[in-house]
Amino acid sequence: MATEPEVNLQPIKNLESCIEAVVFAAGYPVPYQKLAEVTGLGTREVKRLAERIAKRYADDTHGIMLLCFKDTCQFCTKEQYGAYIREALSIRRGGNLSGSSMEVLAIVAYNQPVTRAFIDAVRGVDSNYAVNSLIDKELIVSVGRLDAPGRPVLYGTTDKFLRVFGLTTLDDLPKTEINLPAARPGEQLSIAAEAMNGESTAAGADGMTASAAEE
Repeated sequence: MATEPEVNLQPIKNLESCIEAVVFAAGYPVPYQKLAEVTGLGTREVKRLAERIAKRYADDTHGIMLLCFKDTCQFCTKEQYGAYIREALSIRRGGNLSGSSMEVLAIVAYNQPVTRAFIDAVRGVDSNYAVNSLIDKELIVSVGRLDAPGRPVLYGTTDKFLRVFGLTTLDDLPKTEINLPAARPGEQLSIAAEAMNGESTAAGADGMTASAAEE
């Protein structure tokens, strides 16, 4: 069985340029560990260099930017050039989130980890369809289970969520003037218990039915 010849990589004269080239060519999030293997550096040093590259691309002279996440980094275009990219490449705009999905995503992003019962309580309507839609789009994911009767699933956002919204970490989320209730463990337990007992978590939404959750 034929084996591929071993590739002898030459010493890298410009480590930042090497990292930049690999990440750009990949087109997807590249683990710092993989970049460390290629460059011979430690993952911490690779991440430091990636963050330095990101600062270079942050100004208005570039149409792309480097997003640095906890374990990976990725190049992406800047939002203000989206319309020009779609026009030049004949990309049809689609897949926008519905209003209800955006509500659920905001609740999860600002309060995670949260149960679906907590989401329903904040919105006042059933959110099952929106939650499943966001899971299918890989914007939220199960991150564990709450220590409560029935052990309800806890949801949090994903790295794809950060990439889609051009964020590096959750700390970059814009400040909101809407006072969402904090998802404290005690309240989560209380809401989960109510859900298990079949009690309404709609918080005074008399006459409101689950059919209003998603069109």
